[in-house]
Amino acid sequence: MNSAPLLRPLRSMLQGRLQLATATTRTARTALLRPATQLRTNASIASEPKAAAAAVDASAPSTTKTPPPPPSSNTTPLDLEAAATEKGGELPRMPRSLEALYLKPLRREAEFGVPSCDLQLRSYSVRNLEFFCDFALRAAYYCGLPAYGPVPLPRKTERWTVPKGHFIDKKSQENFERITLRRLIQIRDGHPETVQVWLAFLQKHAYYGIGMKANVWEFSKLGVGKAMDENAAEVSKLLEDKWQHLGHVKKLDGIEDIEEFLATERTKVSGGR
Repeated sequence: MNSAPLLRPLRSMLQGRLQLATATTRTARTALLRPATQLRTNASIASEPKAAAAAVDASAPSTTKTPPPPPSSNTTPLDLEAAATEKGGELPRMPRSLEALYLKPLRREAEFGVPSCDLQLRSYSVRNLEFFCDFALRAAYYCGLPAYGPVPLPRKTERWTVPKGHFIDKKSQENFERITLRRLIQIRDGHPETVQVWLAFLQKHAYYGIGMKANVWEFSKLGVGKAMDENAAEVSKLLEDKWQHLGHVKKLDGIEDIEEFLATERTKVSGGR
């Protein structure tokens, strides 16, 4: 028996029924899913009226002001304060120690104006020189010293001409130039001990490429000569013991005293015996 002719019409019928079944299952799934999504959205709007009001307001043109952008690392407190005053807002005050870094160094006024120290700073770089001048002025303020400056002094220019070779290469030369920049800071009405403490502090925290030269003046009361004459007697008494090691004051009357003096161990050592 041949079963092939009987199975051919059944195949087409079965395939059609399978396609109808898959199509009905897909439509049923979509029909079940659609009302669920509608119910979910309706429930979310009904349960959250604030969110719905915000969604309605978002569609309308907004009139609220946007907050200002955060400040960058290059902005200074003065720039932030100016921007806040223009917009009518208030800026929280920064700490004094942090705000002082962006301001000029504070200074103290001299009462008499008597110079006590002249500090001269030298360098080949303008950046290092200006930085250390600012540091010296701030240190003088916290030490209680009235500081004036920095005063720019004339530049010191040095030039050298070096020949590259000898004999016939005399015309091939190299020129070198070195420019030394200088600034002057003057301390007035300063106590000598305080000035020494200030100079020691600057020397301890010296910056690279900076040279320092200080001229210090000390003042005393009138009548310094009389005080030196009075102290001369005390100084001579202190020096008597030390002067004895430099010479012999003992008198030698006779020959025996001279022989005894020459026979001493001290005379032998000094004479090279």
